[in-house]
Amino acid sequence: MQANSIDEVVHILDGIIADCRARSDPLGYFPALYRAVTLRVKEGIATGSFDDGPRMGTFDTAFANRYFAAYDAFRPGVAPSQCWKVAFDGTLSGRLIILQDLLVGINAHINLDLGIIAAEMFAGPSLPAFHADFDKINAILGALLPQVEATVGRYSPLLHVLAAIGGKSATETLDFSMLAARDDAWLHATLLAALPPPAREFAEQALDDKAAFLGRVVAQPVWPVSAAVDVVRETESHDIPAVIAGLLAIA
Repeated sequence: MQANSIDEVVHILDGIIADCRARSDPLGYFPALYRAVTLRVKEGIATGSFDDGPRMGTFDTAFANRYFAAYDAFRPGVAPSQCWKVAFDGTLSGRLIILQDLLVGINAHINLDLGIIAAEMFAGPSLPAFHADFDKINAILGALLPQVEATVGRYSPLLHVLAAIGGKSATETLDFSMLAARDDAWLHATLLAALPPPAREFAEQALDDKAAFLGRVVAQPVWPVSAAVDVVRETESHDIPAVIAGLLAIA
């Protein structure tokens, strides 16, 4: 799957989501959330929220293609990048709660893919000029997060147990993961853009190693968080198509 426009990104996401809903596959959770984010970016382009709307559309499309490539590789059993394999394997394990399913996908896509695609598209002096529009995505994400928490909470009624143990609400967890990761992604892009092509492969592998480690931390938390996750898992909805539908309704 390869998109050539932001509309095609939405179309491909719709196909993945429909397939996952039909098979009651939790791999549909992440693309359902991703669709909501993509539609917000598309709306921002249409309303002139970005300094360069066409540039953002091209960037958003290229960024989504990284996820599509990983998904395509995983489905027939070909290993994608380490962090995406951690994400996909974790989601299919049945051990993760809905919030974890979302976070492992967010981790792989932002902590690895985002910096790589920014460095590829904006080499050298063109990268700093993209920084303002890059940061505007954070505002879009921030506005979306309360709706994400409310939606997840409908299907995961004891999610507050995690907040009681870890001191953070679901929104704060998502917010920190998305926004802190995007800050790191900008640093990654700056580093990669400054490297000669032969050195980028090694740097990208190091970023994949880091993102895979973070994904394992999310997917396999230590006690007492692991105990709280067990409680949440036992009480949250296992109606996967309904959860996907709920995430789709965020848009």
